[in-house]
Amino acid sequence: MEHPLNLLFEDQNIIRKIQRRLPYLFQLAEIESSRAGKTGMEAGSVREKIIIALLIYKFGEENVDTNLPITNPEADVKLFNLPISIKTISGNKLSGIKLIWTVDPQKAKEFQQHYHPSCDIILVQINWGNKGGLFHIPLDNQIAIFKELGRENYIKLPKPGTNPRGVELSMNAMNKLINRNGSKYIPIEWKKHKIKISPYKRWVELWKED
Repeated sequence: MEHPLNLLFEDQNIIRKIQRRLPYLFQLAEIESSRAGKTGMEAGSVREKIIIALLIYKFGEENVDTNLPITNPEADVKLFNLPISIKTISGNKLSGIKLIWTVDPQKAKEFQQHYHPSCDIILVQINWGNKGGLFHIPLDNQIAIFKELGRENYIKLPKPGTNPRGVELSMNAMNKLINRNGSKYIPIEWKKHKIKISPYKRWVELWKED
């Protein structure tokens, strides 16, 4: 059975809209999440909402389930009841993609010992001033590469004595996943727009309401 996400990556109108609108929307997310010129951690949650909104726009609100517990280890949303994980990464390289956020070395090790891929991945590579893209990595591909590499080579644990805040997908695994037949990719030129917006304006307007 074809995954419904494939329809997103085959619709030429949607592809053009993603290429045109996603950098602008992510730039808005960064502006609204910035303080003193630095983007805060909350930008990640806003980016996730932007991608979920894209799914709602394409497939209809009745087919997108956003009522997943925030403690869910992997899935962020369900599309036609199929779980999907949404991940974003910044820069030229597809490295540092988190599978779980934790600063506890023991929890990281336990995660590696028990982890199995469980849902499709939507990955956004943000690369301001250069090319990045939107990827769909099917669950079948993850399972195949996980079996091929083994969990020790699929999962990158944090180095002892560091504070990287999470367990990562290895660079080797990531390269194999995105290049495997069945994985989808929409190239995006990450150009910034001239935007004049206050992150507080919306809230001020709401305070003005009776």
